[in-house]
Amino acid sequence: MHETDMTQALILTVKDWWDSQPERPRISKVHLVVGQFTCVEPASLQFAFQAQTRKTFLDGAQLVIRETPLIAHCHHCQQDYHPVMGLQYACPQCAAPMEEIRSGRELKVDRIEYANQESHAPNC
Repeated sequence: MHETDMTQALILTVKDWWDSQPERPRISKVHLVVGQFTCVEPASLQFAFQAQTRKTFLDGAQLVIRETPLIAHCHHCQQDYHPVMGLQYACPQCAAPMEEIRSGRELKVDRIEYANQESHAPNC
């Protein structure tokens, strides 16, 4: 389960940012953008996050995941299309192989919300 390793990396990234803050705020939510083509299972990521953040600076924080779809671009047809994960990656119009991915590979912290404040966007 690579979600466990990804969660560890996510926690370290947020911890580096948190340690650099003059007043270490209590974090209530970590917003994450996850692309469909990363093959990350959101439910597994949620489970790993809850398990690995117990009794840490993120204890009680919620992981909010926004998934982005896989979108490819066909240079032959000059159109975007949605490949079917695991089944059909070629262009549905001309059958050209998938050459360019425009969306779906994202895996990043979007923003962090503090428990006693609105929302902050640290570029972690």
